[in-house]
Amino acid sequence: MSDPRIVQFDKAVKLRKESTDAFLDYWRDHALYASLEYWIMVAILLVPLIFLVFKIDKSKMFLIGFYGYSIHVLAAYIDLFAINSGKWNYPFPLLPFLPSVSIDTSIVPVTFMLVYQWTLNYKKNFYVYSTITAGFFALIFKPVLVGLGLFRMYGHMNYFYLLIIYILGFLTAKLITNVFIWLQKKYTK
Repeated sequence: MSDPRIVQFDKAVKLRKESTDAFLDYWRDHALYASLEYWIMVAILLVPLIFLVFKIDKSKMFLIGFYGYSIHVLAAYIDLFAINSGKWNYPFPLLPFLPSVSIDTSIVPVTFMLVYQWTLNYKKNFYVYSTITAGFFALIFKPVLVGLGLFRMYGHMNYFYLLIIYILGFLTAKLITNVFIWLQKKYTK
């Protein structure tokens, strides 16, 4: 006799595969890779990364990179959860199986990395300027993406919730970074 939990799990896996296939079909059927929106997403991916290569403080590269990587990972997990739970999605993904790659991999982490670098180099309040950056992403950048048709929100999701998510994201990334800084100091005396 089959375990009813496993039967239900297998059904959910089948539904997820069908959903993934539907997104792949949508991406191919509409030749998204040939659209203006697609190339805007390419620019959102590449331009910040190229800019970062020239602007990152080489003397603090690992610290800033670690913080940026933490932002990237957190953003990717948050996006994965939000997309899978129907809170938001990206109609013109670079890759249909990674819908938010240009946002999570580039513009968000790079911007927060440069803010972090600036606050370190000029002894400014990290929390104030990161909150301003979160406000920019939630209240200016995402509405522009919505206006361009590059980002869609569903259900009760709104820009205020996005602001809270961005703030929690940079605070968590900073906490993770601080823990590793503390561990490094503790064990390299």
